[in-house]
Amino acid sequence: MALSLDQLTAARDGLMTARAAGVRRFRDSSGEEVEYRSDSEMARALAALDAEIAATSKARPHTLHFTTSKGT
Repeated sequence: MALSLDQLTAARDGLMTARAAGVRRFRDSSGEEVEYRSDSEMARALAALDAEIAATSKARPHTLHFTTSKGT
């Protein structure tokens, strides 16, 4: 199941707060408790969340324009 942009952002914010506080164990927005072995592991998790957020928030076209021509 894919997470919404709001859920991804909340997960990233929670992980950033935990990392800044020096905490390696934290409960994510879904209630799951995660324990990271190192700061570099947390950094990789943040990078993965940032990549998912970027992919999810890319602008999608709302309108499609078709061009047609009448052949002779």
